Amino acid sequence: MFLADRKVLVDDPRDKDFSPFGEGRFKIEGGAISKSRDIYFSTYQAIAEDENRPGLYQEFGSDFFDLVIVDECHRGSARDDSNWREILTFYKPAFQIGLTATPISEAERDTYNYFGEPLYTYSLAQGIEDGFLAPYRVHRVVTDYDASGWRPSREEVDRYGREIPDTHYGTSDFERKVALKARTEAIARHLTSFLEGTDLFAKTIVFCVDQDHASEMRSALIRLNEDLVRLHPDYVCRVTSDEGQIGRSHLSTFQNVDGDTPVIVTTSQMLTTGVDVPTCRNVVLARIVGSMPEFKQIIGRGTRMREDYGKLFFNIIDYTGSATQMFADSDFDGDPIATTRTEINAEGEIVETDMVEAKATPDAEIETSSTLPSDTDTGPPRKFYVDGGEVEIVQHLVFDLDPDGKRLNCRKLTDWTGEKVRVLYPTPDALKAEWILADKRQAIADALAERGIDLDMLAEDAGRPDDDPFDLLCHLAWNAPPRTRRDRVDRVRSEASDLFDRHGPDARAVLDALLDKYATHGAMQLVIPDVLKVEPLNAFGNPSEIASRFGGPLALRAALDEMTRRLYAA
Repeated sequence: MFLADRKVLVDDPRDKDFSPFGEGRFKIEGGAISKSRDIYFSTYQAIAEDENRPGLYQEFGSDFFDLVIVDECHRGSARDDSNWREILTFYKPAFQIGLTATPISEAERDTYNYFGEPLYTYSLAQGIEDGFLAPYRVHRVVTDYDASGWRPSREEVDRYGREIPDTHYGTSDFERKVALKARTEAIARHLTSFLEGTDLFAKTIVFCVDQDHASEMRSALIRLNEDLVRLHPDYVCRVTSDEGQIGRSHLSTFQNVDGDTPVIVTTSQMLTTGVDVPTCRNVVLARIVGSMPEFKQIIGRGTRMREDYGKLFFNIIDYTGSATQMFADSDFDGDPIATTRTEINAEGEIVETDMVEAKATPDAEIETSSTLPSDTDTGPPRKFYVDGGEVEIVQHLVFDLDPDGKRLNCRKLTDWTGEKVRVLYPTPDALKAEWILADKRQAIADALAERGIDLDMLAEDAGRPDDDPFDLLCHLAWNAPPRTRRDRVDRVRSEASDLFDRHGPDARAVLDALLDKYATHGAMQLVIPDVLKVEPLNAFGNPSEIASRFGGPLALRAALDEMTRRLYAA
């Protein structure tokens, strides 16, 4: 018997891990049973006693099963007075194995009290070190409301005309006592900007306070991604219990490693555990996670490693501070490769990025409120809805582990980038040797992106948007003098007259346009034939006509290669 407390926890292993057993499998549901199979799957609820029927589990006899496997055993059977404990007690003659990634040892709930000491343990940190689980980087993003709190104006009313109690509200109150639409939209803007700077089709789970909050977040993300939603109607979906079969269908396609959409799913509790999304690259916390077991379950949605799909790490984007608090907990055993703290404004734009060392927070100061509003409440709204106001992102930190993997450090993103560049390229010359080659530049950008470094975001964070990325990387890694792309262009025009003199006026006009293109957009644009098809180069004709100005395609490519070498000669 394979037991769990959620349908997905029994359906997933039945359909995947135990699929070789074919007709030997049987799932107990709808009150129907069979005694002619070998492996049975059931939720506690399907066989437990309730007000309408006696416990269906008694139909099998106490010695019917040789082995009972309980998945997520820290929940359904951890309490001595659990309604479901009687099922395990009834099947006492069978060997019983409890499986969990998050055992609980508390006064009222103790996994070890029933199942005993673990027969085998394998930590998250060990799994990451062994290469079986994906490492992750933590982004701590702070809005001004979360940093300093929010207080309503005198006699301010919410969207339903109710006067909002005059008190100071903090992160633990948002979406529980008061729903701030501006805060939700600021988070959605920042998340959209993050995806634009990394990967617009990186699968992302947003954990919200409740189903209502998940709906508000979905609406905000749809408005901010209208162009993508027009092409992919399911680009953003809400997956909560309210959606029923529709939500389960969205979840199924979201889990499909070969499916591009849905890309973003908003949820509250439904996806915290037992849902395998191998290609999930972003786990977003828009609500406080108050317990270590729940935290480990949530980040477990992203720890699947899929090298064949280019997934070597994932991001935790934390808008509430839950993640950084959990990393300071002595019970946590798998620290991130990095954590970033970012300030954003009301438009979701990054104001400042920084990294500082995370310090353990005394237990008394850690926000442990994890009680969520019931999703089945009826009657008037249980919280106040505020539609006005403006919210800014005021901080964004990135956290990383020290070389020994023992301590969570937070440094400036620029310092962290310099370290990663030196790992990839021991000297500036080694970096330049590949950067000047058009087909290698993108490979360098991809290698940095795999380590969580986006060149555009890096230039913005460093305050050097006009620098060539090569110069910025050399400056951060080896303290080379910073210079702008325009500086390089001016030097080529003043010192490389022989390059222009050997070509006729028509070809020189093309080279001048290419230099201007580089000065405005960078070396990533200097790729033939793509650059010839966009403004202002396309004004000279089609690629063949442009090449004829140089005496053919090979001569054009040779001229561009030489110009690129001259650009990076210093």
